[in-house]
Amino acid sequence: MSLRRRRFAELVQRQLDLFAAEQTELLAELDDAERTYDAADRGGAEEAYGDVQLILDAGADALVDLRDTYASTLEPGPAAEYAKTFSRAASRRFPRFTGLL
Repeated sequence: MSLRRRRFAELVQRQLDLFAAEQTELLAELDDAERTYDAADRGGAEEAYGDVQLILDAGADALVDLRDTYASTLEPGPAAEYAKTFSRAASRRFPRFTGLL
């Protein structure tokens, strides 16, 4: 692991900690929506799934905004490394958003 990636890894961890602290309501809504979907009967499953998707989209958008806002302050090479480090760490910490990052 290069020095730059280690530096970005610490920064990304702090950013993801902040995301988790600021998005507790969204994460709780996602948990509730997934439970509702899992318990839904055949008739209600489609609507429940749509609710889950809306929350997943909102969380993924917030993560992408966080990533892209910081990356925009860097030169292209370091920005690409940072974005890769961020996406990898966010996918590990928030796996439900993985497909949307």
